[in-house]
Amino acid sequence: MDSFVDERDHKLLEKDKYTFFVLGKIIGEKCRVLLTDHERMIICHSERPYPVWIWTPDDATDDEKEYIYKIINDEFAGGKGYTFNIKYDLAEYLINKAKADGTDFHIWMNMFAYDCPEPIKPEDAVDGKIHECTMDDVDEIVAIYDHFSKETGIDKQSAEDYRDKAEYSVKNRNLFFWENGDGRHVASCSYRPNGKLASLGLVYTREEYRRRHYAENLVYLVTEKALDEGYMPMLYTNADYVASNACYEKIGYKLRGKLCTLSGG
Repeated sequence: MDSFVDERDHKLLEKDKYTFFVLGKIIGEKCRVLLTDHERMIICHSERPYPVWIWTPDDATDDEKEYIYKIINDEFAGGKGYTFNIKYDLAEYLINKAKADGTDFHIWMNMFAYDCPEPIKPEDAVDGKIHECTMDDVDEIVAIYDHFSKETGIDKQSAEDYRDKAEYSVKNRNLFFWENGDGRHVASCSYRPNGKLASLGLVYTREEYRRRHYAENLVYLVTEKALDEGYMPMLYTNADYVASNACYEKIGYKLRGKLCTLSGG
């Protein structure tokens, strides 16, 4: 196994470009653990609290899955305190293997990956307009990151980390609020380009303004912005959030792939 990537790895990920969009981005950055054979597996962890990403082909063998299980034990403390974004067949193997060894792996989240080649304008008109975030909005963005992480249980970080992310997104002009008719910022959405794709994220509506179609209209406009800039919009969702997934599908998002987040220890 090598600790560097090259064009072979990017070519492998093209087979699962939607489900492993994030992995395609982080393998080009500084990572705590990066292992690849350039043919059958890529294992990558940027840093805590982010998950470990493990790519395998659809026909991964039991020997390959056993090797990954060994790496999890050697590099990731047997999985304790980590999460792993992987395909379902590998998840099933790891769950059964851990159980036989007297430890525990379980599916923490089922994930869908969508793209949107042809956005559909929302039927429900809402008051207000899209607002491109500026440095004046950074404190508010930090608070939204915190609320988002607490509600979803995903990627809890420090206020300083949130501020760095907020400032980076503002500088790149890819983070937006929905500003309602009263001038209140009621929803958020961002997009992150990588190659030909742009992943939407931080889709959040303040609790008191939910079920009013603000996020739906904001996501639609951000999706159009990404398309106008030459990217294919895509996003990840929690597969068990039926209402939010229906909202995405309503504005043109198409299901392209499935994977799961495994929790260890």
